[in-house]
Amino acid sequence: MHMQGAGVVRSSRGAMVLTTGLFFLWGMANNLNDVLIAHFRHVFSLSDFQSGLVQSAFYLGYFCFAIPAALAAERLGYKATVIVGLLLFGGGALLFLPASMHLSYTFFLFALFVIASGLAFLETAANPMVVVMGPAEGSAQRLNLAQAFNPLGSIAGVALGATLILSDAPQQGAANIMEGGAAAVRLPYLGIAAIVLGWAALLAFTRFPRAATQAEGSGGSALVGYGALLRRPRYLAGVAAQFFYVGAQVGIWSYLIRYAQSVAPGIGAQKAAWLLTLSLAIFMIGRFAGAALLARVDGARLMALFATINVALSLVAVTGGLVGLAALVATSFFMSILYPTIFVLSLRGLGPLTKAGASMIVMAIIGGAVLTMAMGLVSDLTGTIRAAMLVPALCFAIVALYARSALRERPA
Repeated sequence: MHMQGAGVVRSSRGAMVLTTGLFFLWGMANNLNDVLIAHFRHVFSLSDFQSGLVQSAFYLGYFCFAIPAALAAERLGYKATVIVGLLLFGGGALLFLPASMHLSYTFFLFALFVIASGLAFLETAANPMVVVMGPAEGSAQRLNLAQAFNPLGSIAGVALGATLILSDAPQQGAANIMEGGAAAVRLPYLGIAAIVLGWAALLAFTRFPRAATQAEGSGGSALVGYGALLRRPRYLAGVAAQFFYVGAQVGIWSYLIRYAQSVAPGIGAQKAAWLLTLSLAIFMIGRFAGAALLARVDGARLMALFATINVALSLVAVTGGLVGLAALVATSFFMSILYPTIFVLSLRGLGPLTKAGASMIVMAIIGGAVLTMAMGLVSDLTGTIRAAMLVPALCFAIVALYARSALRERPA
């Protein structure tokens, strides 16, 4: 009896380790895109607007599959939904092989769309799965621990891209640049595919707690909730704030390499990518510092302060130079608490609508597609990437306004 209980504990621990690894994997995939934008811009001779389509294809996948993922989680259970997400993620990574052989930018964009569709399933199911995989009193601690691996994955993704994909070595001839550049992404993404599909197999053969595997219903009850959410202005304001916040975050990180090369002409793409790695490390530090501050300061108040500081830093970045570059890197610290704080404030008081509400907030990250394109368009029209930083400045101003409205509506 005792040995059987010990086996269940070991099994649950193994299930938690595998689930925590998911947060690392999707962090790596998300921020590898920031390297791809700089890489594809050079390889395919793209404008800033065209290179921004990397994020458009990616976040469109999130947008299209957030609600199907929520319905799948209700119908199939969290574990099965996560496995579906991993299979789509791995399948999209495998598509980089034919895309690199065809030298097709459109094919690469489709592969990224498939990867993101898988990540929508992962993100929608993995967060609540961590919550139910143990005692309720330890759920916040488990989720915080799992989420700590997300920025680690982001840093690993950029480091991987800087080392294996980007190169500052000069290449001769457009055909050689295109062929060599397309081939450079092959090995990293085939490696990612192998890891992700292997992870799916491990999950499939590992025992999980019943709460992580059981289905809750037909999926229809979640669908009914969306209509009710559209009649809640405070919730919709939170979705809009998340749209603009994610747009600012994705836009800044997407064009940071390009911005660094613009204001410091001697810096190559590979060296600039390490600046992006620094930004992500600062973001992670901000997460821990923000968590400590949130124990003492109201979330909406801290969000209003951080968003306002980022308005100022984004405007400094518009001026350019090394000071502008430092300001742009510094925005990462003050972005750190914004996503989870908006998430919590938006879901406050939703009760049975919480699951549907969470999936709509995941859909709001389509802002990463729309506003990255907008930044590329501003850059192309003005002839300078510096002017594009007006877009995140506006986004952070909208987030600050949402935080102040949340403070006014706070229950007594």
